[in-house]
Amino acid sequence: MDFKVPNTLAEQIANYLAERIMTGQIQPGERIQEATLATKLKVSRASVKEALYTLERWHLVEITPRKGAAASKLDADHASELYDVYMHLLIMLAARLCERWQESDRESMLAVVSRAIEQLKKPTADIAAVVEASFEVMEACCKLVGNAYLTEALSNFKPAVSRAYYLSADRYRRGLAQTSQFFTRLPQAVLARDAEKAQALIRDFAEHQKAMIQRALPSTSNCD
Repeated sequence: MDFKVPNTLAEQIANYLAERIMTGQIQPGERIQEATLATKLKVSRASVKEALYTLERWHLVEITPRKGAAASKLDADHASELYDVYMHLLIMLAARLCERWQESDRESMLAVVSRAIEQLKKPTADIAAVVEASFEVMEACCKLVGNAYLTEALSNFKPAVSRAYYLSADRYRRGLAQTSQFFTRLPQAVLARDAEKAQALIRDFAEHQKAMIQRALPSTSNCD
């Protein structure tokens, strides 16, 4: 059995807040008061502060000197910027994966993709389960590539991208067929070591997802 380090208190607080920010229980721009939260959770302010720094790294919180922390903005423009960076990281991941996967990896790669497609094809697809299954594919690819810096960068984007999906759930649900098609075609390109095709598939899919999320979120002018 693998040894697993238990989550620290700060990590538990960060996960608690992240879930509420991602699902819209804490709205974009809403202030997060350290003292109030510490009292509510019966923890120290130091633990709350550490958790907020983690959320800042995950792009869920903005911390301003003398003003404190607030849930980061997520309008159409912010979503576009988020997806542009995330897309380029995924394109880099695909290129490295095409170079580095081994024949012994084939079965495990296809298995994790199959689980994602299974979630996507359920008649009443659960968005949380679909999003998590999609990220499991990304995480499996990161493990095969073995680039710690790329893995960390993508991991830090996971909460913010999840949040964008949750807040545009209705539109996202209507596009599940295209998502399923993407997860069917991408492994074919990777197994053929066709990096150019794999990157093109990611670019086209990410642009589609970005446009969908932009339509679901308010514009910057409507948020002011």
